[in-house]
Amino acid sequence: MLEELVRNAIAGDKKAVARLITLVENDEEKAREIIKLVHPHTGKAYVVGITGPPGAGKSTLLDKLIKLAREEGHRVGVIAVDPTSPFTGGALLGDRLRMQRHSTDPGVFIRSMATRGSLGGLAKATNDAIKVLDASGYDVIFVETVGVGQTEVDIVRTADTVVLVLVPGYGDEVQALKAGLMEIADIFAINKADREGTEMLHLEIRMAVEFERDRWRQLGWEPPIVETTAFTLRGVRPLWEAIKKHRDFMISSGKLNERRRLRAVEEVKAIVADSVVSRVEDRLRSPEAEELIEKVLSGRIDPYSAADIVMERVFDGR
Repeated sequence: MLEELVRNAIAGDKKAVARLITLVENDEEKAREIIKLVHPHTGKAYVVGITGPPGAGKSTLLDKLIKLAREEGHRVGVIAVDPTSPFTGGALLGDRLRMQRHSTDPGVFIRSMATRGSLGGLAKATNDAIKVLDASGYDVIFVETVGVGQTEVDIVRTADTVVLVLVPGYGDEVQALKAGLMEIADIFAINKADREGTEMLHLEIRMAVEFERDRWRQLGWEPPIVETTAFTLRGVRPLWEAIKKHRDFMISSGKLNERRRLRAVEEVKAIVADSVVSRVEDRLRSPEAEELIEKVLSGRIDPYSAADIVMERVFDGR
C-alpha cells in the first residue's frame, strides 16, 4: 500500500501526497517506511522559510510569492505550520484562507500542520513532509512558521533560505532581533511598509546588520532589507528576486551543500535521540527500573549513576 501511494505521489497525484503527509504526521512507524521509499527521489527542491512574529502578514506575503513562482513555471509546495487546536490536536487555522485561491492550481500543494507542542516554531513532522513534497516534484517549497516570536530558530535547520518578516509599530521588533532571529535571517522583509515607523525599523535592522558585519563578510552574504506591502504588491517582486539571488549565491558558493550537510547531521541526531528516549522510557517502566528509582529516592544511589545504569542496559539490549 505504501509503495503504491509513493508511486502515485511521484507521478503527481495530489491525493496520494496528502495521504502520505497525513501518515508521516500521525504514524511514526509508517513515517519511517515512507521516508525510506521517498528519500532516493529527494534533493531537487529548494526550501524557503518564511518566519517572524504573529501579525506580520506572512501568509498574505506568501500568497503573492506563490503567484510569482508559478508564473516562472515552478511547482510549489507550501507547509504552513499553525498552532495546535486544543480540541482536535490539529492545525488551528487549517489551510490558510489567504492562499486558497491557489488550491485549485494543479501545480500548487498547500498543507497546514499543527506544532503539537514543538517549541521551535515547526511541527515535528515538517522535515518528513518536505521530503514527500520534494519527491513528488515540487521544486520550490515554502515553509511558513507558526509565528511564536522568539523561538522560530528551528527554521534554519529546515530551509535553504530564511526570510524574516517584521512589521513596523509592533514594539517587539528589536526584541525579535536580539532573540536569535537576527542570526538566522538570510533576507529581511519589512512588511506593511506603508505604516508609520518603517524608516525607523529599517534603520534598526541596518544597524544590527552593521554590528555583525564581520560575520556576514565571512559568510560572503549580507542580508538585504526589502520593504513590502503585500496587499498592494509593493516590494513583493524585489523580495522574490532577493530569494532567487540568495539561492544562486548558496549554490555557487557551495554553502547550500554545507547547510544541507549540517541539516542531515541534525536530523540524524534528532532521530537517534528520539529512539533513545523511547527505549529509555520503555526501560523505566520495568520493575527493575522501579527498584533503581527507589534507590535514588532513599539516597543509596545518585541520579547520574542511575542514569548510567539505565543507558548501559538500553544499549546492550538488556
